[in-house]
Formats: sequence, C-alpha cells, structure tokens
Amino acid sequence: MWRLFSPILFVCGLLLLAMAFLMLVVAGFAWIRLDPEATIFLASAALTGVSGLALIIPTHGAKFNLVARQLYLLTSACWFTISLAGALPLFFSHFELTFTDAVFEAVSGITTTGSTILSGLEHLPASLLLWRSLLQWIGGLGVIGMAVSILPFLQVGGMRLFQTESSDWSDKSMPRIQNLARFLLATYAALTIACALAYWASGMSIFDAINHAMTTVSTGGYATDDRSMGRFDLNILWVGIIFMLLGATPFTMIIAFLRRPDLSLLKNSQWLSLLGIVATVSIVLGTWLWSQSRFTSFEAYTQATFNLVSVITTTGYASADYTTWGNFSIVLFFLVMFIGGCSGSTSGGLKVFRFQLGYLFMRNQFRKLVHPQGMFVTQYNNKVVTDDIVLSAVAFTFLFFICLAVLTLILGLLGLDLVTALSASATALTNVGPGLGPVIGPAGNFAPLPDTAKWLLSFAMILGRLELMTVMVLFAPVFWRD
Repeated sequence: MWRLFSPILFVCGLLLLAMAFLMLVVAGFAWIRLDPEATIFLASAALTGVSGLALIIPTHGAKFNLVARQLYLLTSACWFTISLAGALPLFFSHFELTFTDAVFEAVSGITTTGSTILSGLEHLPASLLLWRSLLQWIGGLGVIGMAVSILPFLQVGGMRLFQTESSDWSDKSMPRIQNLARFLLATYAALTIACALAYWASGMSIFDAINHAMTTVSTGGYATDDRSMGRFDLNILWVGIIFMLLGATPFTMIIAFLRRPDLSLLKNSQWLSLLGIVATVSIVLGTWLWSQSRFTSFEAYTQATFNLVSVITTTGYASADYTTWGNFSIVLFFLVMFIGGCSGSTSGGLKVFRFQLGYLFMRNQFRKLVHPQGMFVTQYNNKVVTDDIVLSAVAFTFLFFICLAVLTLILGLLGLDLVTALSASATALTNVGPGLGPVIGPAGNFAPLPDTAKWLLSFAMILGRLELMTVMVLFAPVFWRD
C-alpha cells in the first residue's frame, strides 16, 4: 500500500511547495502596496511549505513507474490538495470568510469555474484579487497538462482520440513530456502577456489588465469588480472574445502552428466546429436582441457574442444580466452551457468532440437501419474511431447526466428551487461559473446557498474538471482490490 501512495504524496508535497512560493510572491506584492494581508500570505506560505516538506521528506526516493491506478489517484489527489492550500489565504484573511466559503472560492478558482461567494469585489484588498486570479491561471495550466498528458493515457471519455507521444508514461517518453511541458508553459504565458497588453491598450488599468488576462486565457472568469466585464466598453469585450476563444482552442494545435505557421494545421474538426457554433448562436441571439430594440446593432451583436462565448467556453464573465433579456435568452444560455470548448484547452463542459462523436454514432445507426449488413468506418480528424472510443464517450455522457440529476435532486432537498438547483448543478459540472435565476445568476452569487450545498458543488466542480470518471473510479470497490 505504501508503494501505491508514496509517489502520490511526494508529488502533492511538491505542489504544496509551489503553492507556498506563489503565496510568497503575493505577500511581496502586498508588502509593496502596504496591504494588511501581507502577513496572512506569509503565514499561509509557512503553513503550506511545512505541510509540503512533511509529505516530501518521508517519500523522497519513491519510484515513478506509475500505473493507471496511481495516475487516477495522483490526478484527484493533486486537485484536492491545491484546492485546500489555495483556500488558506482566503480563510485567514481579514475578510473573515468561513472555511466552507474559502474552500468553495478556492475550488472554483483552481477548477477555473468562476462561481463566487464574494460580493463587493472592488473593495477587496488587491492581494486577494490577485490571489484569486492566480488560482485560476495555475488551474488553467494544470487543466491543459492533464488533458494532453494524462487523460488520453487513461482513455477517459474518448480522450484517446487526442493521444500524443506524451501520453506514453514509459521511461523513454519523459524527455518528450518535459519538452511538451515547456512548450505548454511558454505558449500559455505568451497568450497571457498578449492578452494583458491588449486589455491595457484598450483602456484597462494595468492591475485590471493583468488580472483579467489570467482569468481570460484560463477561461476562469474571476473579475475584480461585482459588475464583471459590464463596466468596460465594447472594444474591451472584443478583446475578451478573441482570447476566450484562444483559451478554448487545443493548445497542441496552437503550439504546432506557432512552430510551423501553416494554415493546414488549423483544419481541426473540433476547433472549426466551435467557431461555427459560436458564430451561429451569436448571430441568432444578436439579431433577436436587435429586433427587440434592446441595443443598437453593434451593441446587440457584441453583447450577444461576448456573453455566449463566455458561457460556451465556460469562462463565466458577464457584461450584462442576460437573464433579463427574455425567456428565449434564458433557454439558449442554459443549452449552450453544456457545450464547452475543445479537448486540450482550458475550458470545461462536455467538449465539442463528444457532440461530434454522438453525431457520427447516430449517423452510422441510421445507415445500419437502411443497410443492416453494411460495414461502416467512422473517421474523426482523419483518425479511425473504434467502437470502444464511442462507447467510452457514451458512458461519460451518461454518467454526466446521472450526476446532474442526482446533484439537482439533492440541492432540491436542501431547499433550492428548480432553476437554482438545476443551473447550479450544471454550472458546477461544466465549470461555467454563473447559473440562472435571481440567486446565482450573472447578477448574483453563491453566498446565500447553505454550506452543505457549497460542499456538494465544490466536489462537483472538481468532478467536472477531472472528466468525472477520473474521480468516480476511486469509489468503485474493484479499484481497491489487489
């Protein structure tokens, strides 16, 4: 049993040391600004660092020939560990958050969900705002690394379609993993810097530009004001649209294009379908808003595009309370909440490729009804899709809606109304951020929810971020049998 857990504890210890370092960085920022939270971040860094060393010292020298069972444990343990560590500065801060609220906010940040229990953000110390943004930024980087390196190896929900050489965890693949990690970090950092410069050039303050760049590229959606992006002009919204879409783009495709600019590399079925979906629903909603005389034509299409892109890419920004745009708007936003971006990006949701696989599976079923003896080969992105990949995606989708139904039912038992319970469950599992209705909609937050609901939603956010099966398999008795 110790051989099973020792490498996992060692990695968790390293992550805690990394989190302690980030806390020290924010503590330095707070000290420069004479922020009273500086001592809080120093104390949190000390506690986190000591905890990390306590895990590293007894497990130093652990063997890392990891098998699938250890990877499942490692993935889940890492996300739970950094979520708890990320909650410490929030819990100890002068803002006097309860432990439940601090964990909820940290989990929402690390999973790049963007749901919040905080109000009066514009009055929060700058250090806490920066910490929230950092949580989402490192969470987004972790999501990409997990999506391109671990999930394809574990064959979660059809992710083997996007398997790269880095998904081979043999010893000979380690240099490739290291190279991929460097490319991912460099690309992610470059996009963040470009986004910050674009925001600043469009009129944001330097502090707002840096914070919003981190939460835009990570498709997280934390803002520095209760009005989210509603306080900025339309030019800034278009900057957000561009970089949210880049955050929802497969990073392996971006890296390949940057290394060898060739338009043929952009012929990615997922990415082109995402752009098609965004364009279609934005035109439909923008035209409807314009016909209702709610905005001028440019304002209508800008507001429609920004908020739809925010929800589809699971970023969670809001430039307006779209729940006041009428029933058509509410239904549309609820439906697109499930789509998500591309696999290998920072976005959550069901992912575009699963809808594409579902369509291909349905098309083959129709063909077999007409030609029962026919043999049909299904291809996706020039790769043959085997039956086990389709079945894996179907199983994932089935599990998703089972979790959605159970979570909605439990939240209903806790006293939440149908709209709040259903949209809270959906937004947690898809990592979107705001829900629907007057309580948790884009104009509200999750603070009024009971503590039990917040713990359930925190678990659901991690569950959705880790593609469900990675966590749920830990509850299967067969997992723990030798």
